[in-house]
Amino acid sequence: MKKFFKRIRLVFKVKKFFPFLIEFFTSGIVPVRQKIISASLIIGYFLLPFDIIPDFFTLIGIVDDVGVLLIVFQQIIKMAPKELREKHNLE
Repeated sequence: MKKFFKRIRLVFKVKKFFPFLIEFFTSGIVPVRQKIISASLIIGYFLLPFDIIPDFFTLIGIVDDVGVLLIVFQQIIKMAPKELREKHNLE
């Protein structure tokens, strides 16, 4: 249940993701291996056609996609160095 509420809080921090992601991928403090894994997660999300709930169920299908994207972003945040997470207040 704790993870569920943590993901819900991430929804309200979405506008912080983009500056965080830009710095994550351009920063020298993040190891290249973590950047490759993170880029693979993002690209994989967009390229894989698999949906748990099909998008033709309009609202539920969109909620499903947002949930998966939040899980991907949460994993990227976990891989980021502590100082980068603190700088963008994503801890």
